[in-house]
Amino acid sequence: MSWWTRTLIRSAITAVLIGLLSLGFWAPAWSQQPKTLVIAIDADPAGLDPQQGQSADTDYVVSTIFDGIVDSQPGSSLVGPGLAQKWTISPDGKTYTFALRHGVTFHDGTPMNAHTVADDLDRAINPNNPCYVLGRKGVSTYDDFTFGSTKAGNVVAMKVVDDYTLQFTLPQPNAPFLTNLAMVQTGIMSPTATKQYNCDAGGHPSGTGPFKFVEHVADDHVTLEANAGYWRGRPKVDRIIFQIIPESTTRLLKLRQNEVQILSDVPPSDYDQITSNRDLRLYKQPGLTILAVVMSNDAPPFNDKRVRQALNYAVDKDAINKGLYGGATTASQGMPPVLWGYDKAVQPYPYDPDKAKALLKEAGFPNGFSTDMMVYSIPRSYNPIGGAKLGEAVQAYLTKVGVNVKVTQYEWGAYLNKLRFSPWTGLGIWGWIGDSGDPDNFLGAMFAWDSSANKPVTNNVAHYYNPQVNTLIQQGRTSTDQAKRAQAYIQANRLIHDDAPWLFINHMNQARAARASVKGLLLNPVQMYFYMERVSLQ
Repeated sequence: MSWWTRTLIRSAITAVLIGLLSLGFWAPAWSQQPKTLVIAIDADPAGLDPQQGQSADTDYVVSTIFDGIVDSQPGSSLVGPGLAQKWTISPDGKTYTFALRHGVTFHDGTPMNAHTVADDLDRAINPNNPCYVLGRKGVSTYDDFTFGSTKAGNVVAMKVVDDYTLQFTLPQPNAPFLTNLAMVQTGIMSPTATKQYNCDAGGHPSGTGPFKFVEHVADDHVTLEANAGYWRGRPKVDRIIFQIIPESTTRLLKLRQNEVQILSDVPPSDYDQITSNRDLRLYKQPGLTILAVVMSNDAPPFNDKRVRQALNYAVDKDAINKGLYGGATTASQGMPPVLWGYDKAVQPYPYDPDKAKALLKEAGFPNGFSTDMMVYSIPRSYNPIGGAKLGEAVQAYLTKVGVNVKVTQYEWGAYLNKLRFSPWTGLGIWGWIGDSGDPDNFLGAMFAWDSSANKPVTNNVAHYYNPQVNTLIQQGRTSTDQAKRAQAYIQANRLIHDDAPWLFINHMNQARAARASVKGLLLNPVQMYFYMERVSLQ
């Protein structure tokens, strides 16, 4: 073969290879860059152990690392299969039996089966477990809400029937039990990790979910990598980075510059900028949210219902919601209107400063009084403008009826700790995102009283106590008849409205933004990042 012929052949082969490369038929491994999805969140996660956190930003990350025994169905709060393929419920509503999947492993290699799931949940229900979560100080947990507690005499009994069958027996029917098991806070942690890190695997989480933990740099980011062996299928992106960006203007700028691909929380003031940009997409739907200004119901002057009602009349919530929240729905009771059990007949307190002054005079404060208000600066899903701006608006209205408010701003973690675990008096900004889609997750979580310990449940930060409301919450929780449950919650909502433990502000739409290149992103009512293995970047 001549030199000229060999040269022609080499040239032809090169041309073909270049053509194939340009068409994407073949490329060397080094040319395939990992696909990284960056999600902006507002605040630093406070540990990544599902059983030890009740912060939305923590839960956003946790929801990508862990699976529950059951999970919410895609785009819904309805319960579907998770680590359990199927389950049965006894006719009396007390015994739940779960058939777990075979062949699933935790990220650290520990096999997932009835024994390892029971080992993890034992720390939720067994006071003799050295890692008993309810025995740890300063820990926020849903364990007692979901599984009960020994102290209250309502803890569930757990039994390993065989290697892949787990059974729970409740002391009395608990209608929300199944939906509570689907909450992100009941994600299953590898018991090996819990033991390895001396009961605190929040800095080294190991679940069975679509993404594995890599690192957490405080106040900057959390990095996760794809779980190639995920039982629902390998994720379509190789890496997720949750970037902590408190300022909404900075988050939006980074989205426009493609430094971030998803925004977790979007204030209404940014909607137009997003919808007018062809490279961006706005995702919006009614949210399971509530926003309020709570009052310390157990301390003067707020232990007087007339004072609490007066403050509700003193603030023009409709004007605040129109001017600051893009027309959010004004709240009137303890849950959002998208839930069953909501009382449509109960209307919000109207703006009536004369009525407010009359009630204050009747309560012994003809010239008003002075009080404190705690606020936070960062935005939340239920309060996208941040606590400080809402605090200023409420402060201005209250001044008009003689209530002088001193506003103090706290860092988010310190703020939550003060509201939940420290004695406090005055006013505070409070909000909630539904975790399960059940009314009990609002009323039972934020208005119930722990009779066994004679104190409010953790998220009853207003320290509200009405024995009749407590009885209705219990009736709603233990009945297996949804119509009877709904009636109990309707009655409770009427009483809560009249007692006015909060300044009821609004219910926000759930809003997220993403680059147009993000495909497969699906909102769910509880606002978590479920089913992220389906999301791709194009």
